[in-house]
Amino acid sequence: MTTDGAMGGRMRRRSVVGALALPAVSWFGPSYGAPQPISVVASFSILHDMVASVCGARATVRSLVGPNSDAHNYQGRPSDAQAIATAALVVSNGLGFESWLPRLMDAVAFKGRPVVASAGIEPLMRLTDIGSASKVPDPHCWQDVANARRYVANIAQGLAAVDSANADPYAAGAAAYDRRLAALDAWIRAEIAGVPPEQRRVITDHDAFAYFAKAYGVEFLALRGRVPESEPPARRIAELIGELRAHKVRALFFENMSNPALIQQIARDAGATVGAELYSDALSMPDGPAATYEAMMRHNVTALVAGMKRN
Repeated sequence: MTTDGAMGGRMRRRSVVGALALPAVSWFGPSYGAPQPISVVASFSILHDMVASVCGARATVRSLVGPNSDAHNYQGRPSDAQAIATAALVVSNGLGFESWLPRLMDAVAFKGRPVVASAGIEPLMRLTDIGSASKVPDPHCWQDVANARRYVANIAQGLAAVDSANADPYAAGAAAYDRRLAALDAWIRAEIAGVPPEQRRVITDHDAFAYFAKAYGVEFLALRGRVPESEPPARRIAELIGELRAHKVRALFFENMSNPALIQQIARDAGATVGAELYSDALSMPDGPAATYEAMMRHNVTALVAGMKRN
């Protein structure tokens, strides 16, 4: 069973603690009945899908930040705090992606097991924002499918740690998912290989594709830095228009969490075309083209390849 909550921003300790009386933690249901599915909280929609793919019906999974929602602007509500307080497992991305989550877990005295999906991955470093000199870890590791496979292994280990009776089914679920991800990675490489190297350049609205760029050999130029809603300076817009014209780049994209108006204006000024909507930090709604991690990657690659072939 899965439930999603679409949230953005931050929740303060006072509002969490004052808004609800937290029940006692109960992970396995009444002792006299059949074991109940464990409760798992995932920080955002991509992790929600990964956890659900591994655990199946053996856990209920709740996403704090749901489809088409920006984890950078998460704003919690009492029901989210209660879900964390009673969860056996909280799965986060780490690397600063959910800066609000540790405070929320502390506020509700979380007693379960935390899992950082990116544990063991050597992060890329990036500028804190366009034009800045300081660097921080880039949290968007999942854009390289090899890293997503590490996420799945970490999730399976966490599930087994809190529900050892189902360790074997979790391992089997993770192994089946890993095989699909290996096939996905091979498919992406084959698709990108069909684009001449000199045409593998695109412009996106938000700096979220560095891991994809390194893994698959595509150059990404971003209008904005790490926060999708940050306003780019005028000089950055002028630089991108100059690069568009100099390199004859025709592949421009915006993301599902961003306002496309500025990218569309740049495309008009440079005589370029805006491609299909990309999904970077959040999945689409269930009836959309990127309702799962696998679907998201296939949708993005298909759109990127079509755009790059126009360059």
